[in-house]
Amino acid sequence: YHKDEKKVHENLSDREFEILKLIAQGNSAILIANNLSISNKTVSTYRSRVLKKLNLKTNAALILYAIENNLNE
Repeated sequence: YHKDEKKVHENLSDREFEILKLIAQGNSAILIANNLSISNKTVSTYRSRVLKKLNLKTNAALILYAIENNLNE
């Protein structure tokens, strides 16, 4: 593993990264939607994109990824 290799999550858009962190903190889609003033469906769309880009299947896997990469502050 090289230092100059990008982490997979560095390919996420700012908003996708924000959603990833909020999910990793245990927030529900509805809470995230309310906090960001976007629809629940939009949150789900971002979540799907994040899961696809990180090659993950579940919120649990997403949370684990966030912990392993110190993204859950």
